Amino acid sequence: MKKTWASMIVAVVLLVVLTVVSATTGSIKVGGLELIQGLISGTNKSVQVIKDLRLPRIIVALFVGAALAVSGVLLQAVMRSPLADAGVIGISSGSGVFSLLFVTLFPTFFFWLPLFAFLGGAIACFLVYSLSWKSGLSPIRIILVGIAVNATFAGLGQSFNYRGSYAVTSINPATTSTFTMKTWGDVQVMAIYGTLGLIVALMLASWCNLLSLQDKSAQNLGLNVTKARLVVSIVAVLLAAAATAIGGLIAFVGLLIPHISRLLVGSDHKVLIPFSALAGALLILLADTLGRTVLAPSEIPASIIMTVIGGPFLIFLLRKSERLHGN
Repeated sequence: MKKTWASMIVAVVLLVVLTVVSATTGSIKVGGLELIQGLISGTNKSVQVIKDLRLPRIIVALFVGAALAVSGVLLQAVMRSPLADAGVIGISSGSGVFSLLFVTLFPTFFFWLPLFAFLGGAIACFLVYSLSWKSGLSPIRIILVGIAVNATFAGLGQSFNYRGSYAVTSINPATTSTFTMKTWGDVQVMAIYGTLGLIVALMLASWCNLLSLQDKSAQNLGLNVTKARLVVSIVAVLLAAAATAIGGLIAFVGLLIPHISRLLVGSDHKVLIPFSALAGALLILLADTLGRTVLAPSEIPASIIMTVIGGPFLIFLLRKSERLHGN
């Protein structure tokens, strides 16, 4: 219990410190006290630029990281696979394709973009789940089918980009995969869908604990397994779709964070879900801040940094899974 509380406190402190550092560093540098005074008075021009350009980017990165991490926790509970991640098994790619289609057809209905992206993510999730099922779910089978589904939707997205106009594809967050030029409108959309999804995910923690048991054991404890699996999947896809629609395609967050979180706070989803949200927000904000400042004025998107980190981690998990299953 002491380790759990210590991990939660450390995560919160690191998140606050990193948020301040991210807000005060970059092409425009201000002190922490100057930032607070400027936000209150509204007379500091540098702080006003930070308020309009940098703060929306930071808040969107925080919500996207939290949403992707919790989505990974839920998907791993539903599929009983430590390898399930929205970016790896095609849910994010499906959301990206439908997001691109929605922006093309209805460019003025931006608020509803995450819901349309949800349709693409739900189709991808259904394909992975149904095609992986063979007298039960195998972690290796899920990842192989997921990679195939991801490749299919990624190909559809690239085909659409190739045939679509540059003006449409270049402004769509799902294709740019960068937090540059985020606005307070993006913050509003991401905050609404992200907060809703995270609150519902917390309410489903006890179901996630029961889903980790065998189906018969969960049913004997009074859980409607089919209903629970469907509801948890819907919330996981909604979180991944909202993050993709606003933040772009970012893989491996839902793979890395749940595993690290289990080592620090255990497998009880009542603690694992909120801690993963904090850790996911911390990871994406760190990746975005490093990508923005290390090679300034050039930028490295957080999605590229996550790919570099996440690829070797996926290989490690696959090797570990092979040892467990004797394949």
